Amino acid sequence: MNYGSTRGSGEKVSSAEAIKRGLASDGGLYLPEELPFLSDTFLKKLTSLSYPERAAEILSIFLSDDFTKEELLGYCSEAYSEKNFGENPVPITKVGPNLRVLELWHGPTCAFKDMALQLMPRLLSGALRKTGEKRRAFILVATSGDTGKAALEGYRDVDGVDIMVYYPQNGVSTVQKLQMATQEGSNVYVSAVEGNFDDAQNGVKAIFSDREIAERLSDDGYFLSSANSINWGRLVPQIVYYISSYCDLVACGDIRFGEEINISVPTGNFGNILAAYISKEMGLPIHMLVCASNVNNVLTDFLETGVYDRNREFHTTMSPSMDILISSNLERLLYMRCGAERTAVFMKSLKETGRYEIDEETLKSVGRSFTGAYCSEDQTSETIRHIYEHYNYLIDPHTAVGVFCADEFMKHTDSNRKMLAVSTASAYKFAPAVYKAITGVSAQGELEALEKLSLLTGTGIPEPLCGIGQRKIRFDPETGVKADKMAEAMFEALSEIRART
Repeated sequence: MNYGSTRGSGEKVSSAEAIKRGLASDGGLYLPEELPFLSDTFLKKLTSLSYPERAAEILSIFLSDDFTKEELLGYCSEAYSEKNFGENPVPITKVGPNLRVLELWHGPTCAFKDMALQLMPRLLSGALRKTGEKRRAFILVATSGDTGKAALEGYRDVDGVDIMVYYPQNGVSTVQKLQMATQEGSNVYVSAVEGNFDDAQNGVKAIFSDREIAERLSDDGYFLSSANSINWGRLVPQIVYYISSYCDLVACGDIRFGEEINISVPTGNFGNILAAYISKEMGLPIHMLVCASNVNNVLTDFLETGVYDRNREFHTTMSPSMDILISSNLERLLYMRCGAERTAVFMKSLKETGRYEIDEETLKSVGRSFTGAYCSEDQTSETIRHIYEHYNYLIDPHTAVGVFCADEFMKHTDSNRKMLAVSTASAYKFAPAVYKAITGVSAQGELEALEKLSLLTGTGIPEPLCGIGQRKIRFDPETGVKADKMAEAMFEALSEIRART
């Protein structure tokens, strides 16, 4: 299966090459030339398999030109081991008559990013071997909170790879910041950036598109790659858990085989919900995808009007991983609905003016699969409290956004269809917001909130977060670099990494 760019440069690469590069040479994102179809026979076969076995089967559809099914099963068995994710990597919890919550946060960093970033390093290492790459990969990541830690943990001490993560200085929670600042590993580096996530992401994109930087890195024996969801190797593992969750709903008798479901996904960069959409396009019985936003509701407006406009006030919220105004993976949806030529025009307009507009016919086409909704800060808190009081179930603010928007959708549409709401992080990663939502009282600090939430609810603090305040700080969590100095900081970090190793 060949992969091409969303901006139509004409280059065709293999799956291993797409994973190695991360970003196409024209700045576009890689997608398969055509999507495979999920037959009834294939889906029924998956239903009886374990999660690693399902993952290997699904990944093989996309990656078999470079990776054998045996290799993929080995990668998946290691990535989704009981040590990393417990007995069931992706449990589903019943919350009300038709609402089901898909928990994707049982991995090493307590966030859904682990589902892809425990597997992706294995895919990249394999891709380096298969493409005969002699240089080291330098992974450069912009994070709104969870991707950074998950990428650092996934790539820690991986052969042939170094990694640097940028995060917005005041745009992540204390727990997220500490998770990154205390990261172990000889091949890792972390830096804050002055500004918000979009500033960090734009800075990383600028580095990727700078030929002089690429040449300088190559002279030093490196090439750039990405662990963000712009990389196909990060996105394809996310397709797996939507297909797997459907199989689980069938296996437990919650739905009939072939019965359609709805899915609500708390959305910032659009990668997670795009994976669900790709599953739908492959034939998974999904009726509608609810794109759930917080008050940074640029996607809600786009899905309602066809106008994408990032020229608006940026809000810092209790769901910081969704505080994004430039949703990179939306480019892939545009390509799938409009083609490469128009997508390139839209991306050029976004870069130059901060906005673009799709035509009415395309908007209607998108609307047959997506609906947008958003949730205010008060509604987020109320949803956390309501779910805990009525179902004795803890959810974090991002999950609360998804649940609120799911409920709103069910109120106004066919409420008899099962709704799967995606839970993207443990409530303990955002303990102050969750504790205050339930009690109406603020804890004195994030670390105290962890203990108070545990005592209040009788639930245990997840092991990866236990004692986080006592861990050694390796990277200054408070001092940020200016966005226009990110390249300089990257080379300084690379020198320090090389000195360690």
